[in-house]
Amino acid sequence: MTNPFENPDGVYRVLVNDEGQYSLWPDFVAVPDGWRTAFGPDARQACLDHIERTWTDLRPLSLRRTS
Repeated sequence: MTNPFENPDGVYRVLVNDEGQYSLWPDFVAVPDGWRTAFGPDARQACLDHIERTWTDLRPLSLRRTS
């Protein structure tokens, strides 16, 4: 069995939590509590491209607010 997070042919979602942190998530796996879909479902590369364009400040939102 391959890792579902690394399947180049898989369908994924981009999840985001309340701290503004992003995660690539296989579409067939339930979205965990505390996360919501920000993009997708779509191809893995499209989701990675979305994360790269969108998540430009990797600090948690709570830390960005104090800066």
